[in-house]
Amino acid sequence: MKIKIFGFLIIAALSSCAYTFSGATTEGLKTVTVRFFENSAQLVIPTLSQQFTEALKSRIRSQTSLSITPNDGDAIFEGRITGYDIRPVALTSSARPTASNNRLTITVSVKYINNIKGHEKESFEESFSRFYDFPLNGASIQSLQPVAIENINKQLTEDIFNRAFAQW
Repeated sequence: MKIKIFGFLIIAALSSCAYTFSGATTEGLKTVTVRFFENSAQLVIPTLSQQFTEALKSRIRSQTSLSITPNDGDAIFEGRITGYDIRPVALTSSARPTASNNRLTITVSVKYINNIKGHEKESFEESFSRFYDFPLNGASIQSLQPVAIENINKQLTEDIFNRAFAQW
């Protein structure tokens, strides 16, 4: 009997201390427009613009109830991919140095416009940059790029989403 009462008290105490983190606020917004992010980086990967644009749309769809509209949304995301760079970050210690790890860095310039009256101050224009380190292990860089790009897109879209909608 004492165990049941003790268990009930613990459950009651824990449930009274619950926090809810919705993570995002889209107050006043019903629609959002995500314009195509052109790739103006020096090194151009043909599919990167489409992949990034779709990743941002997917993030918004999965974490909000906003409808994505092609034009005139309550909020608008636009920008361009400004950087795509692969560099060695670790070299093997041999007579002929080779990269044991490489770093892919992608930079995106984003302009977010909140068109809802009274929320204009939430608009911003800034750059976001993320990187992903990967070893070659005998594989080609081209074969490893898709996983690296997908990982970076997840990070970048999270950063952009949080900057636009998370009011921490």
